[in-house]
Amino acid sequence: MRNLTEDVYKQFCAFLEQQCGIVLGANKQYLVKSRLSPLMAKFDIASLNELVQRSMSLRERDLRAAVVDAMTTNETLWFRDTYPFQLLGEKLLPEFKGLARPVKIWSAACSSGQEPYSIVMSSMEFQSKRPGMIKGVQVVGTDISPSMLDHCKQGIYDSLALNRGLSPERKRQFFEPADNGRYQVNAKVKQHVNFRALNLLDSYALMGKFDIIFCRNVLIYFNAEVKSKILNQFAKALNPGGYLMLGASESITGLTDAFEMIRCHPGIVYKLK
Repeated sequence: MRNLTEDVYKQFCAFLEQQCGIVLGANKQYLVKSRLSPLMAKFDIASLNELVQRSMSLRERDLRAAVVDAMTTNETLWFRDTYPFQLLGEKLLPEFKGLARPVKIWSAACSSGQEPYSIVMSSMEFQSKRPGMIKGVQVVGTDISPSMLDHCKQGIYDSLALNRGLSPERKRQFFEPADNGRYQVNAKVKQHVNFRALNLLDSYALMGKFDIIFCRNVLIYFNAEVKSKILNQFAKALNPGGYLMLGASESITGLTDAFEMIRCHPGIVYKLK
């Protein structure tokens, strides 16, 4: 039987929210089935019900990790939505003119790495147009998924992934051929990015301070209480005058008063008060 019973689904929803803050809500059994069915063969488990029940047991460490990994992995693309990267080059980076160190940027919940690498590429393009204005950037990409972090660190992408938002010019400039028709982010880009594991429900104290935080299309998965906690922790992780970039459909209204909303054309960015 490949379907979940209602009782097991409700238990799993509570488990997933407790583990990583994701709120599935009602009638998302199809999503659980599509994400977790491939694990049945890998772990030699006959039914989806059994797989989900066992994943919630403390004794099943490997299975639990694989299930959380599968449920938190999201597709992404290069230079997603375009305007955040335009804002980065046209508004945000110029504000750090004369800074004696690289601009520190955090890409939270970075999935398979397209966002942090896009940030570096945008900053390199900015520096080529305005040489000497900033001393480069240092980007930290974080995610809860071990498999995604491995992918990020390798920086190797197939043709399908490369065709999602990456122009031929940027492909020539920032990538080099790898095996099997794939391409790898080149060393000039990779040297500006570090990847590390982080659950956004945990403390950010060891992350240090940043000038800009990207956390886009992530808060939509959390309830209001968790959103508020994350936003206030972001505020503490920013240097004075730092910026927060959220997704186009996300808002901080009623969740925190730590930021000032700045309307740009196009897009919105939040500045630490």
